[in-house]
Amino acid sequence: MFYKSTRNSAAKVTSAQAIAKGISVEGGLFVPESIPQLCEKTIDKMLDMSYIERAKTVLSMFLDDYTAEELDYCVSSAYTGSFDNEQPAPIVSLDDNCKILELWHGPTCAFKDLALQLLPYLMTTAVKKTDGKNTVILVATSGDTGKAALEGFSDVPGTNIIVFYPSDGVSNMQKRQMCTQVGENVLVCGIKGNFDDAQTGVKKIFTNPEICAKLDENGFNFSSANSINWGRLVPQIVYYVSAYCDLKKNGANLENGFNVVVPTGNFGNILAAYYAKNMGVPIAKLICASNENNVLTDFINTGVYNKNRAFHTTFSPSMDILVSSNLERLIYELCGCDDKANSNLQTKLSTEGVYTVSADVLAKLKENFAAGWCDDKGTLETIKKYYDKYGYLCDTYTAVALNVYDKYVAESGDDKVTVIASTASPYKFVPAVLSALGNESDIPSDDFEQARYLSTITKTEPPKSLVELEKATVRFDTTIDKQDMTTAILDFLKI
Repeated sequence: MFYKSTRNSAAKVTSAQAIAKGISVEGGLFVPESIPQLCEKTIDKMLDMSYIERAKTVLSMFLDDYTAEELDYCVSSAYTGSFDNEQPAPIVSLDDNCKILELWHGPTCAFKDLALQLLPYLMTTAVKKTDGKNTVILVATSGDTGKAALEGFSDVPGTNIIVFYPSDGVSNMQKRQMCTQVGENVLVCGIKGNFDDAQTGVKKIFTNPEICAKLDENGFNFSSANSINWGRLVPQIVYYVSAYCDLKKNGANLENGFNVVVPTGNFGNILAAYYAKNMGVPIAKLICASNENNVLTDFINTGVYNKNRAFHTTFSPSMDILVSSNLERLIYELCGCDDKANSNLQTKLSTEGVYTVSADVLAKLKENFAAGWCDDKGTLETIKKYYDKYGYLCDTYTAVALNVYDKYVAESGDDKVTVIASTASPYKFVPAVLSALGNESDIPSDDFEQARYLSTITKTEPPKSLVELEKATVRFDTTIDKQDMTTAILDFLKI
């Protein structure tokens, strides 16, 4: 299988080349030439497989230039001993219809672990297949990707990883996770600005020929651990296929398919579900759940993408995004893989901040997707509602998804079985969760005291990796202007 660029369909590469490069030279994103199909016979075989075996089955269909031995090494190394109870993506059933797909049982307590435990193995294997140069991983993060990438690439031979985050746009726990990261090959920098500033800066560096030439002269290549890298996105397809297998195995009523709700910022997680649907997983509706930065809600409902709006800092900071990078992959697909049409839209977005898709594309969009949003007040109310009703403690992102799910069912009457993507541990956002439960007057000031208090009142266990942060040494405390990102990179690489 070959991969093509969303801005140049003639630029075909293998999956290893796509993963090693991260992004195409003209700024496009790599997508598969075609979507492999899962037949019922294959699904039936997968029902009794472990998550590792399911992952190897799905990934082999997309990464066919990796040998079976290479995939076995990559997948087994990533998912053995890294997740609670050796279960990377368990489903918790709240009732007959509402199923929580918990994606936060990895080392950083966020869904990014499902991809970023695997990506270093995929990438180092890919580099051996391609040019063999040392890889410089650039990451812009709104919170969770940064730590998950740092954890995955720390001290991996032949790699350096540099993470930029908005200094005032992540939670205290997220910042501490990143700034205490160990490893001789890691750098973490806060920037003065928001996530979109960090993401735009990284993209500009990626496509700057002078900077790329300087790295090349010194034996380095850029790549990405953000979901613009196909190697980040393809592992996420696996857990939607696996969820279908679990639903089917456990006798869920799937006669009319099932819906999926994803709390969405950069559009990668829900795009993975879209690819799973196109492989043959019977997903009926993909429901995009946004916080107050509801640019995606407006786009799915109107066909107009407009980033020219107020930016809101919310209790779900990883979704505080106005430019959703992975949406470009969907636009390219819905435009019939017309690279020129997609490029024109992306140029309008970068120059004017807005674009409008055709009526045909909007119709296809609405056929597959629904969308809704909620504000911080609704987020907190939903945390309390689900804790009181089911005894289920969720984080702020999952609460956004559950809030939008409730409104979708009320408005549409669609009562299909629904999988809610739960993307983070509630212990990553303790102040908001405690506030939601109505304990504002008793909340301790210290982050770790707060976690212990939440544990006491809810009788839940905080993740060990977060508890251990209390005694971890802060290694990175630098904040820079966004125009100084290139200097920070070159200084770190000593070139």
